[in-house]
Amino acid sequence: MGKPKRIGILTAGGDCPGINAAIRGVGKTAIVSHGMEVIGIASGFSGLIHNEFEVLSENALSGILTLGGTILGTSREKPFKKNGTLGADKPKLIKKHYKEMGLDCIVCIGGNGTQKTAALLAEEGLNVIGIPKTIDNDVFGTDFTFGFDSAVTIATEAIDRLHTTANSHKRIMVIELMGHTAGWLTLYAGMAGGGDVILIPELGYDIKVINRYLLDRAYKKKPYSIVVVAEGVEKPKEELSAGAYIAKMIEKGTRIETRTTILGYVQRGGSPSPMDRILATRFGSHAVQLIAEERFGRMVTNKDGKTSSISLKEVGGKLSLIPTDHSLITKARALDICMGDYCKF
Repeated sequence: MGKPKRIGILTAGGDCPGINAAIRGVGKTAIVSHGMEVIGIASGFSGLIHNEFEVLSENALSGILTLGGTILGTSREKPFKKNGTLGADKPKLIKKHYKEMGLDCIVCIGGNGTQKTAALLAEEGLNVIGIPKTIDNDVFGTDFTFGFDSAVTIATEAIDRLHTTANSHKRIMVIELMGHTAGWLTLYAGMAGGGDVILIPELGYDIKVINRYLLDRAYKKKPYSIVVVAEGVEKPKEELSAGAYIAKMIEKGTRIETRTTILGYVQRGGSPSPMDRILATRFGSHAVQLIAEERFGRMVTNKDGKTSSISLKEVGGKLSLIPTDHSLITKARALDICMGDYCKF
């Protein structure tokens, strides 16, 4: 048997529930099952640039499964973006420090930007494995990312609570959810929370269609409506919030009192859901299996309920958006939920 591998772990981009579960999944599997040494790299790719790291023992990984955030810290450092004082030297520094740390592989836990950087580092000759995380569920090549289920749970609870206020005051309540240019979180939480109107970037919308639908509900003596809006839906550039803009246009067009809730960073915080703990653990364990087999340059995936992997070359720079014929959209229309583009009256 050869020398045990020494692997690094970093977490980059925005935080989300389940990152610590993934760190634990990687670290414990590597140490217990393969006798590997595990190095925690601080603050994402910034830690590689500035050579900030610590050895992670098995004991250091105990008790973190349920914790939100990341014990390693994170940053949005993009080393291949030529800006700042270091500029183009950042990838060189990363390669230098990778060798000085004696690493055999880096596990990069993050969303789209992280996986793109991981792919570029693989092209530079470093051994890299990617693990996809984001509440947006928009990483290409995987059906689900961890963090998504937790965010859906949080957003659904918020929508549930808006129902009682909307009913008490006979209002239209608009809630804006995160997701960037993908509507996964809004579609799933909107369906789970009983949204009457669900607006996602993939479909677009016609405000006249929405207003006619809401007026029709009022004429049918339905005392209130819930409108769930993805932050990435189209709005004028001068408007700061998609939700606030939609609410303004609804009140203007229907003359029904309308209020806005922007859920914001609450969606990304707190303890991960049981499903995210399991998915993150599965991802972490599979990442170590890939390292043990020396199958580098890959990202762990969840496809059709199974844990697998895909080449990082296929992932970088791509997004997973909702197909317009997605089964959940079809089910929503069958339930007379307005998706904004057209509605049954």
